[in-house]
Amino acid sequence: MNIEELHQLFVSSEGISTDTRKLNQNTLFFALKGANFNGNKFAEEALKEGCSYAIIDEAEYKTDDRCILVDDVLNTLQQLARHHRRQFNIPVLGITGSNGKTTSKELIGAVLEKKYNLLITEGNLNNHLGVPFTLLRMTNEHEFAVIEMGANKPGDIKELCEIAEPNYGIITNIGAAHIEGFGSLDGVINTKTEMYRFIESGKGKLFVNADDNILTQRIPKLETRTYGEKEGDVKGSLIALNPFVLFSYNEGDFTSHPIQTHLVGKYNFTNFLAAVCIGRFFDVSHENISHALEGYTPSNNRSQVQKTEKNTLIVDCYNANPTSMNAAIESFKMMDSTKKTAILGDMLELGEISDQEHQAIIARFEESDIQLITVGKEFGKTLSKNHFSTAEELMNSAQLNEIIGHLILLKGSRGIQLEKLIPNL
Repeated sequence: MNIEELHQLFVSSEGISTDTRKLNQNTLFFALKGANFNGNKFAEEALKEGCSYAIIDEAEYKTDDRCILVDDVLNTLQQLARHHRRQFNIPVLGITGSNGKTTSKELIGAVLEKKYNLLITEGNLNNHLGVPFTLLRMTNEHEFAVIEMGANKPGDIKELCEIAEPNYGIITNIGAAHIEGFGSLDGVINTKTEMYRFIESGKGKLFVNADDNILTQRIPKLETRTYGEKEGDVKGSLIALNPFVLFSYNEGDFTSHPIQTHLVGKYNFTNFLAAVCIGRFFDVSHENISHALEGYTPSNNRSQVQKTEKNTLIVDCYNANPTSMNAAIESFKMMDSTKKTAILGDMLELGEISDQEHQAIIARFEESDIQLITVGKEFGKTLSKNHFSTAEELMNSAQLNEIIGHLILLKGSRGIQLEKLIPNL
């Protein structure tokens, strides 16, 4: 069966399913495989539970005429998603970056939804499965798509661009994230800028942070809209961190009123400017942009502020790498508070540079009045004072009970699970 025929079955169905525990009637079951599971074994069950067809890649499981045998189920799913995307002549914005891509995606989405019926990546479904899943939700009702793309190794962004075929693109920034998979910062740069090269091949358009030298040095000869604090078609002014970002922006002769947001961190100031830049390019009014950004509230442990009975928490423990950690610390130092505590968890997947990067973070507190508490094996190699091996060990210590009336930063890689500390703070 060719991809056009499979697509006809797809548009006549109620979508796709990949998990027999979450089946919907009249869907196409894709028998995906992983390190610890083989979806082919569940094809027969999927059909019995109401799926219309099962796409498999192992002949021994073809027990029914409704089993469609292909060479590779994952590759077929990706081809189907690309073919489906090609049926729609709408703007498709690809977004990637080492830090801030999910928050930027949410802010851009909040702005664009003021004018367009938007298809947007849910959560952080930004990999070789998440991107196809998102594209296959595209319908004739959609007027715009924002597709987040993540990468752990060279070639990932190229692969995702070839599936989603974005005609617009933005890289939020490039930093030392997932170095283990890329080998070096140059590896990260080459992988992230795969998006630039793909957009160039299709003569699309880019949105670029004009203050970012790594990005501006790699812009291909394309139509580009820029944003930044110092340079750009959209220029912003950071007014205050209280602790939330308060900013304004200029575009040509227009100056916005101060926009009070619900996100903390100077690093998010740039994400706001990206959303403004893209919104203005696609003709979202200044008024609607302000309303969208003032109304956006974060979730999922990303730059959230939580007030407890004892303290005020800056919760940013979804992920961490040297770039995002340094940005969070810089912003934390700028916030007004007489008593501050930084609880930092390991930055994972840094490979050979892990020791030096953790040492560099600790060095930032040597002449600071901010109390530092570290959690995790990597920080444990460099610091003995106020260090705990796990979040559970810190949670069960007496030290948390002594922290009262503080502004507290919680920042670490997802695997350290610093969010467990919140009930005790």
